Parts: sequence; structure tokens; C-alpha cells
Amino acid sequence: MELNQLREQINDVDDKITELFVRRMSLCSEVSKYKLQNDMPIFQEDREKAVLRRIADKCPQELKSSSQVLYQTIMDISKCRQYSEFFADRNTIEYQVPDFSKACKVAVPGTSGSFSHIACTKLFKNGEADFYDHFEDVFESVDKGLADFGIVPIANSTAGSVSTTYELLKKYDLKICGTTKIRISHCLAAKKGSKLSEIVIVYSHEQALAQCSEFIKKNGFKAHGFANTALAAEYVSKSDAGDIAALCSQECAELNGLDILATDVVNAKENFTKFIIISKQTLCSQNADIVSVSLSLPHERSALYRLLTKFSVAGLNLLMIESRPLANTDFDAVFYLDFQGSIGDPQVAMLINELEQDLSYFKFLGNYEELGQ
Repeated sequence: MELNQLREQINDVDDKITELFVRRMSLCSEVSKYKLQNDMPIFQEDREKAVLRRIADKCPQELKSSSQVLYQTIMDISKCRQYSEFFADRNTIEYQVPDFSKACKVAVPGTSGSFSHIACTKLFKNGEADFYDHFEDVFESVDKGLADFGIVPIANSTAGSVSTTYELLKKYDLKICGTTKIRISHCLAAKKGSKLSEIVIVYSHEQALAQCSEFIKKNGFKAHGFANTALAAEYVSKSDAGDIAALCSQECAELNGLDILATDVVNAKENFTKFIIISKQTLCSQNADIVSVSLSLPHERSALYRLLTKFSVAGLNLLMIESRPLANTDFDAVFYLDFQGSIGDPQVAMLINELEQDLSYFKFLGNYEELGQ
């Protein structure tokens, strides 16, 4: 048989599959109406497993697994449609519009001249920076109402995500209400009169050390982690040791009276850090177009694939997905996702409702826009 003839037969089969798919979705819609009228849950695990077993039993051995993937996807699409009918009349998430110009106090890690402080001054023209030694102090300050907002780094284009920030987003019930990015250009700063050849130990935050790892290795320095870059510079300025230096911003070096021994020592010249603004309330600007959530998935085959199916059916574009280990578990993970959308969009609100219903752990982290571009 010629290739064109085979393709014509495939087209004919595809047409029939499409017709049956439309019919199946119509029947599923009737099922969802029945469930809604009789107060029944959308997801019925026993029914789903029975369908998958029945389909697999009808297929030859080499297609059993593939058939289950196909019908699992069809049923996931069906559930998405059923959820859309269940939550069609529900209101979207309640929120307030942020007014950053009225902020009185902003919790910031480090001291004056830190990159977090630079991000703060970029976004909060009237707010007073309240400095803390550790990221968790920033979260606690906002959580206790001691500050209107907090600002912390969450990711760097060279060194990746900031683990501590993700852990704190899970620990505290705070929301992301804005983001901005700052170009990072670290310098090597030491006490007045110091020479590059005399430096043995370099202090800075672990992210800065990672961003400048090539420079550190080239010069044979010992890297020593510190709470943040600004406090590292402050430590060097107050120390009596003459063989230590800090990786920090040029502003921070100048504020602490340090000599700059080398400039722009990052591995990548285009080096940016993304900062997030955190608040106690759910605040969402009219132009908010990024949604952040965290969730956990069951240890089942295709669990992540099935999650991605939900976003695809909803027509939502994923911007970022990464996993982090969950403490006190046997390598369980929490997934963090950013996707395009607004909680004012019914499709987004329905997806969030669906994830809340389906998953053992789900947390809405915020809906926001990038500021100060």
C-alpha cells in the first residue's frame, strides 16, 4: 500500500476519533451536571481506575501502557471541563490593589547599599527601609505587622534560585505582590590600604560567592558564607584582619569606607537578581500578569505530566517550574510554579480551585506584575 493511501486511512481514523471525543466530552458534561445536582465529588478514584483497567484489558500487551496514558489524559481533560462547570458561578479570589507610595516601613535584609536596599529604593520612594540581618527576620517583620512590606531576592540569572526565600514562602502565610530585577555587579572590597595579593578569605552571601566563583578560584581565595553581602562588607570594615575582603555592591563598599580592589567580578556580565515584594494581605494590581503557586504531587506515574495537562487545557503559559525537597520527608518535593495570568480571569480562578480540591498541599503565593522596568 502506498504512503498516501496509509495517510488517508489515518485521516479517516482521526476524523472518527475526533467525533467520538466530542461525543465523550458532551456525555462528561451531562455527568458533571448530575454530580452538581446530587452534591457528588468530581474526582472518583475507583471509577477512574476501573476505566483504565478496562481499556488496558482490551489492548494488546505492547499498547496497554500507552492506552492508559491516552485515556488518563482524556479523563483529565474531562475533569478540567467538569471543574469549569462546578466553579462557573464562584467569585474570583478577593484582593486589594497595592499602593506602594503609602508604605511607611519596608523590611530589607542587610544594610544601606545592599542590593536589596537598591531594589527597595527603586520601588519605594517614600518608604523607610528597616534593616534586618536575616531573610527570616524580614518575613517575621511583615507577618507581625511591624513593616508594611518586605523585599527579598528570590532568583539570580547566574546562580539560580535563592533556597532560603522559597523555604520561607512555604513557612509563612505571606503573599507576593510585586517583583523587580536589578543588574548585579559585585566588586571585591577590603580595608583601606589592602592589596589584592594580600587577600586570603572572601566573605559574602552564598549567592554572591556562586556568581563570582570563577574570580574566587582564579585568585585562590577561600570563600566564606555570610548572611548577606552588605553585612559581609560591614564585617570586613570592622575587622582587624588585613587578609579578608567582601563581595558587595560598589555603593556598599563606599558606605563602609572600603577600598575597591576589583570591579565587576561576576562570572556572567549580564547578571540579574529578581526580588519579590511580600505583604500580609493578598494585593493585586490591575496589570498583574504573573501568578505564583506552590504544591506537592503524589508519588504516582505521570503525576507531573497530568499537572501540566491542567495548565494546557486552561490555555495558561507556564513561566517557571522547579522543585525543592520537603523537610522531614523521604525525598518528597514541593513544586513552585509561575504562570501568566490574573486571578480576575475565570480560567485562572477555576484552575486554582481545581488544584486546591485535587492536591493534598496547595498554596496560592500571589498575583503580581514586574515593577520599575
